[in-house]
Amino acid sequence: MTRTAIVTGGSRGIGASISVALKKAGYNVAANYAGNDEAAAKFSHETGIPVYKWSVGDYDACAAGLSKVEADLGPIDILVNNAGITRDSMFHKMTREQWNEVINTNLNGVFNMTHPLWSGMRDRRFGRVITISSINGQKGQAGQANYSASKAGDIGFTKALAQEGARAGITVNVICPGYIATDMVMAVPEKVREGIIAQIPVGRLGEPDEIARCVLFLASDEAGFITGSTITANGGQYLA
Repeated sequence: MTRTAIVTGGSRGIGASISVALKKAGYNVAANYAGNDEAAAKFSHETGIPVYKWSVGDYDACAAGLSKVEADLGPIDILVNNAGITRDSMFHKMTREQWNEVINTNLNGVFNMTHPLWSGMRDRRFGRVITISSINGQKGQAGQANYSASKAGDIGFTKALAQEGARAGITVNVICPGYIATDMVMAVPEKVREGIIAQIPVGRLGEPDEIARCVLFLASDEAGFITGSTITANGGQYLA
């Protein structure tokens, strides 16, 4: 039986690498995206992976979108909560809008995507919930009180839900990437990148495919004894 996976933010960056890796491994894959129609259409054309547009910050949109995916591809057994945004600002300048936007996408979005799928996973006695957090959810980062709080919340969510899902055959895990060579990171000035790399013991940025391989393992049957865990993939920059 071919299992179905959905990846939020799955048409760009780390999410795109995860979507492609899952497809190559034999899963039916759907990629959710929020706004960039052109990039999503190009990704779907190049990979053959269907894309579905909705905001993970909207519970009703998530429920409706997931129903559409399941109608098209079958019951979803693997959920990768990858979608995330930043609205960086030092706290004394941070607006309520900047706080709420990040929390709503990065933390509420994980609830909004997981909750509609949870009953089906319990009924089928199998599920994989994998959430992409961040090194900054572990150690914090100046100018990212909103982002760090949301990503730390993802870790707490994972640890709690893992205890509920374990006896139903559902594993719930989280991955905390460090600095990865995505378009966003590569767009920062070279001197800034050099400063970041200088803090990474392995001496380089991570690659999106390295995070995708972590997801592939956690999604597999072989990872059934691993739940409530945090995979720290940051080149030794922060040891948790």
